[in-house]
Amino acid sequence: MPDNQTNEVAGAAVTVEFVRHRNALLARGDLGALFTDYYLHLADQKLRYTPEQAGLFRAALAAFTLHCASRPLNEHIAWTMNFQEPRLNLFLAGDNEDCTVTGRLFTENIREAAENMFYSDTLPRRGAEPRRSVVNFHGANVWAAVEGYYTRSEQRPARLFELGGDEYALLLAHPDCDLAWFAALEADGVRNLGTAETLAPIQRRHYGWNCGCTQQKILAAIAPAFRADPAGMFGAGEIIRVECPRCASVHTLTREAMEAYLAQAGKVA
Repeated sequence: MPDNQTNEVAGAAVTVEFVRHRNALLARGDLGALFTDYYLHLADQKLRYTPEQAGLFRAALAAFTLHCASRPLNEHIAWTMNFQEPRLNLFLAGDNEDCTVTGRLFTENIREAAENMFYSDTLPRRGAEPRRSVVNFHGANVWAAVEGYYTRSEQRPARLFELGGDEYALLLAHPDCDLAWFAALEADGVRNLGTAETLAPIQRRHYGWNCGCTQQKILAAIAPAFRADPAGMFGAGEIIRVECPRCASVHTLTREAMEAYLAQAGKVA
């Protein structure tokens, strides 16, 4: 991580440290504030999931947030995890410039495949071409899938730990890492790592839950479809409800607002 800026805003605090003499990177934090914001989002949007589905997303959100914290500040990251059993997709998106994360569960119209797939997309900066990595994985263990992604795509070992309460940690091996120590470490050792090892602070960031979807952005996204077939989009009605593909928030749009948006866009053009 080449940057050393600090993001001091509301959200879940994640610290990143280098474990000297072991050549490993440690990202850890209490994610309670982030989970609370996510649960409030579910309540606001009246989204309900089974305990299994909710557990999978919580595990993915924890791993993804720690992954984002270990990456440079200008990156934009997205993960999609396609599970065949249970049949669902987990989607997560992170903006390291604003230190925000969002995501959702897809439980309908999930593509049937021979195996689970993990898609990782990374934009090194806004407007850049994304880099995509695709690996398969087995079972319904999110953390095993993430650790497998690191081994096969990032080409380095990773381990995730639940430290109690809402505190989690991600340990990443760097070149010349003490792999015997790395493999033997348990949650208690990670929890008290500062007493046994020399930790060099790198950065502290605060991650909050925020998609950034607005009515204007949704209008812009569906404008081409409305231009092509306004009657097909609204039918005989004046209102449609559009679901954000990133966070599942529902936006209510009127035909009048759509027409006003297109008229304004035409003036700008």
